[in-house]
Amino acid sequence: MRTALVRRTVLTASAVSLALLGTACGAEKADPEADAKPSAPATSAAPAAKGKTAAELTPLLVTQAELPDFKVEADAAAAAAAKEKPAESDKPECKPLIQLQSYAAQGKPAGTALVAATSKPKPAAEGASMGEKLDAAMKGLSVTRTSVALNSYDGKGAEEAFTALKTAVTACAGGYTVTAEGETTKIEKVTPGAPVAGGDESLTFAVVMDLKDGDKATWQYAAVRKGGTLATFSSMNLTGDAEQPKPVIEAQVKKLG
Repeated sequence: MRTALVRRTVLTASAVSLALLGTACGAEKADPEADAKPSAPATSAAPAAKGKTAAELTPLLVTQAELPDFKVEADAAAAAAAKEKPAESDKPECKPLIQLQSYAAQGKPAGTALVAATSKPKPAAEGASMGEKLDAAMKGLSVTRTSVALNSYDGKGAEEAFTALKTAVTACAGGYTVTAEGETTKIEKVTPGAPVAGGDESLTFAVVMDLKDGDKATWQYAAVRKGGTLATFSSMNLTGDAEQPKPVIEAQVKKLG
């Protein structure tokens, strides 16, 4: 059985799979009456870092040329899913994870840019039999689709967003329940993975989801912070367990500098 949370996510991937088949400024001034003695000129506090706008983030997204083994395209479906009524959890500490699963940004970013990268299925070999071609076509549905989101923040917003995710991964290791559109989905466990190279800080983790009727699915997630920008990666597979998209993560992190 597909729950509402799963349906939201699947809708962002199905069309792609089928196609593959075929300023805050704090200048504090010295009070001249506070001390009659001559003093050095007052030093202005450094202005808070400003986050990048969507227009500034978009050129930083990975492109088709950088990921030849993937189909890279605008992630309009994820953008639409993020506008749905927010899902809820039985554990408030797990909210950051649910936001990521629902394609909603952590905190209040100054700008957001999205792209999707879907692994390309291997075509049947030249001269393959009809059975081999059908097998290749079916395997074409079992591809991992990754939604990449770049969210940029003012001040320490990116650090706070990353910390919220990291804390939730630990706090929610034993699982939690998600309610969306009146339907519940049980996340059985959250398993942390190895951090990725690059960025100022990073994390990866997997969630095991109970789809009911005995079916389960494992989806993969990653987050990498570089300065005031937080890159997140949400990976799913329509027919099985998703793979951690290392090529996508590595290419995106490299592009962030």
